[in-house]
Amino acid sequence: MTRWIELEGAVNVRDLGGLPTLDGGVTRPGRILRADNLQGLTERDVSRLVGELKLRHVVDLRSTAEVVLEGPGPLTRVSEVTHHHLTLFAEGGRHTDVEADSIDAERVLPWQTRQLDEDLRMSGFYYGYLRDRPEAVVAALRAMSLNDGAAVVHCAAGKDRTGVLTALALEAAGVTREAIVEDYTATGQRLELVLRRLRASATYRDDLDSRPADDHMPRARYILQFLSVLDDRFGGPLGWLKQHGWSSADTDAIRNRLLA
Repeated sequence: MTRWIELEGAVNVRDLGGLPTLDGGVTRPGRILRADNLQGLTERDVSRLVGELKLRHVVDLRSTAEVVLEGPGPLTRVSEVTHHHLTLFAEGGRHTDVEADSIDAERVLPWQTRQLDEDLRMSGFYYGYLRDRPEAVVAALRAMSLNDGAAVVHCAAGKDRTGVLTALALEAAGVTREAIVEDYTATGQRLELVLRRLRASATYRDDLDSRPADDHMPRARYILQFLSVLDDRFGGPLGWLKQHGWSSADTDAIRNRLLA
């Protein structure tokens, strides 16, 4: 099946259906989508997503700073769609993330240089999402599991934050590790388009231009190293989730969402 969803205002959108599971099945299409920034969706895109694909939940992993700087996207004006803003960055400000009184771009914009273990740079980066915002990770997965229509999870590029949440969802649903890796690396097929689109935004342009395009390529070893950390420390992604309030009912919900 063709998993890519071609839209006018987003370039890295695909369906999580059609992926093989450990028990010999496949995931169902039309349940959970993954995407890059949805700010540029056209009226035709919105009509297709909401009308044809029955989109009802948007799980937005961008930081508060990104949302403020980019402005509200077109799906926020659609009454049928519920938004779940769940940033994966530890943000500044005296209040909660949504009500942050200041924007510290050094902490809340993607791709900024961070001090990480050099031997596991990307996996350390990814594990930071879980370390800094475990409650947001669990809440995002629960929102993706809601069964009243399709859900889409996205960030800016639809690569790192979205890649981590998607990998966790697929692991919880029993998708093979090989398929999870293939889904993660598929963004590389659209990377040039993604970077071109993000460079058109002042929010991301300078940050992206400071690094060569090849630095942004999603490589299999990045997600494998991240998952290996969870395997070694927690007995797997489900072990980490259970330590942070994830229940057997939650596992059943994500499996029913993707498999039933």
